[in-house]
Amino acid sequence: MSPAAPHRTADVRRDTKETRIRVALDLDGSGASRLATGIGFFDHMLDQIARHGLVDLTIEAEGDLHIDGHHTVEDVGITLGMAVAQAVGDKKGITRYGHAYVPLDEALSRVVIDFSGRPGLHMDVPFKAGMIGGFDTQLAYEFFQGFANHALVTLHIDNLKGENAHHQCETVFKAFARALRMALAPDPRSVGVVPSTKGTL
Repeated sequence: MSPAAPHRTADVRRDTKETRIRVALDLDGSGASRLATGIGFFDHMLDQIARHGLVDLTIEAEGDLHIDGHHTVEDVGITLGMAVAQAVGDKKGITRYGHAYVPLDEALSRVVIDFSGRPGLHMDVPFKAGMIGGFDTQLAYEFFQGFANHALVTLHIDNLKGENAHHQCETVFKAFARALRMALAPDPRSVGVVPSTKGTL
């Protein structure tokens, strides 16, 4: 954003019988985060989104962790998607597409995102372990599904190499952050223009 441009922000709450979630974000931030989901490794992954996406991110989550982490992780994804959609607004002037490859030791992941207005997730991540700390690796899919459905994005996520599940998951979240940052960056050649031949996204 130019120095005079307002920051793109949102503050969204989502309460259900299973979870109470608040997400506050600034898409034009510096990567600061305050995270409290009750799942340590998940907080670590959300911090990757903030730091590598240069998004200021606050997430407060209270969920039924006495059952498992499913509802909490999924609902954080949903609420984060809602917040991003609100903050980005009519999408005028954004780059729209973003992609990134990120390595971590033996692991390598690729993420491609399109702020298309058409939600869709295509994810191929063959995790080498079912749990990373207290985080069920199946829930990575649920997080990104919730995000894609409510941010209204098309999202392709592929882990191309990896033997360590922690590394696999971290490369996915870092690549997602970098792709998100690219897609949301202002396009100086298309100021005030919706990046679509349809004129709307």
